[in-house]
Amino acid sequence: MADEPEDSLPRVEVEVEEEGGPVKSFLEHLEDLRWVLIRAGSSLVIGMIVCFATAPQIGAILTWPMTKAGVTTELNPFGPIGGLAVATKIALYGGITLALPFILYFIGQFVMPALKRHEKKYFFFAFTIGSGLFFAGISLCYFLVLGLAIKGMTQFNTWMGFSSNFWRAEEYFQFVILLMMGMGLSFEIPVLILTLVRVGILSHDMLIKGRKYFFIINLVLCAFITPDFISTFFMVIPVQVLMEICILISHHWERQKKAAAELALATRSSDHSSTTD
Repeated sequence: MADEPEDSLPRVEVEVEEEGGPVKSFLEHLEDLRWVLIRAGSSLVIGMIVCFATAPQIGAILTWPMTKAGVTTELNPFGPIGGLAVATKIALYGGITLALPFILYFIGQFVMPALKRHEKKYFFFAFTIGSGLFFAGISLCYFLVLGLAIKGMTQFNTWMGFSSNFWRAEEYFQFVILLMMGMGLSFEIPVLILTLVRVGILSHDMLIKGRKYFFIINLVLCAFITPDFISTFFMVIPVQVLMEICILISHHWERQKKAAAELALATRSSDHSSTTD
């Protein structure tokens, strides 16, 4: 009898390690966090250097939506450091875009050992889908939204009696880059919502009741990210569509959960009745 606790001790340690990973001291966690910050900062610096070195090529890529929209506006920097300002903005935002998957990967390496088995599955799923949605949002903005927004603003300028023959290069590239990154980040909202639903923090009923509040929050955030109401309009629509898809997915998950609970109850009842007989 006295040997039972000693024999069971290794099994308890193995179970804890499988669920939450090995226990580390506070200083060891600080060391791991330091390396996460170093790797994330290094990936950001490398991405910025690459984008700064290829700024002319990236600038030509970012002017393609304007050409596709049929807008023949000449871009010129107004000032001696205008070209440097454009290259710096391209390097900063482009570096963030290139480094973001690596930064999330390094953060995941730091967080994953502390998660339980089912939490790791949700985290990996959210990371994969979130990365895909981020670049999907950027692609949708680049190939569709930017052309419509640029053409719409050009027509609005004409209606106001302003000429669109010359635009400041600094303002144009800032507008294009921020709109692309804003739409990419806004496409991450469904991943956050579905993750909260999956872990049980949010429910389908809460999403239904909060739909109108989410629309207001979505409108305010998109208006803050975008520089004009035309871009806000084109950003709100796909984000709201993704929200509706989240509601449908949460409804499907709720039906699955109820079906599993009913099946478990029926199985338990049948087992109880067979035991009684």
